[in-house]
Amino acid sequence: MIIDTDVFIWYMRGNVKARKALNDLISFSISSVTYMELIQGIRNREELASLRKFLSKRSISIIHLNLEISQKATFYMEQYSLSHNLRLADALIAATIFTMGEILLTGNTKHYDPVKEIQTTKFQP
Repeated sequence: MIIDTDVFIWYMRGNVKARKALNDLISFSISSVTYMELIQGIRNREELASLRKFLSKRSISIIHLNLEISQKATFYMEQYSLSHNLRLADALIAATIFTMGEILLTGNTKHYDPVKEIQTTKFQP
């Protein structure tokens, strides 16, 4: 399972349902896009250290972009950016899901609805 940025943000804000969802998983991964989005929202070095510590403690792998993910994301942007307003970060995450053959846990399933070849699980905060 790969966790979307929104679920991770809920977790970091102390949302009980997000904590339960992540704590119930034996293992999960995040996209490097999610990691960068999390860093973008961090306010200071202590929060960054806390994020790094959490990722390390849980042995959460960060899936980095590669040629296959980039090519698939480009295809998704060409197919869905004009017709469905697909955004770059969502295209990259969707391409990661497809390439890895994983399921995405997200509260924003509508962001990924146009991409029929990936599987999402809805998170309800």
